Amino acid sequence: MAQVIIGENEGIESGLRRFKRKVSQAGIFPDMKKNRHFETPLEKRKRKAIANSKQGKRRSRR
Repeated sequence: MAQVIIGENEGIESGLRRFKRKVSQAGIFPDMKKNRHFETPLEKRKRKAIANSKQGKRRSRR
């Protein structure tokens, strides 16, 4: 959980900016997007197979 404590002389905008930076560094957004919709086991296998094939193509280019 990302948490930011705003100081007495700090503006809300700068605190919000620091919070967004912490959230992005923690990797919360990609995890939220991944868990947004239910994925059936068949869809999950297809997605992983496509990712593996893309990764194999990248390796063969080098």
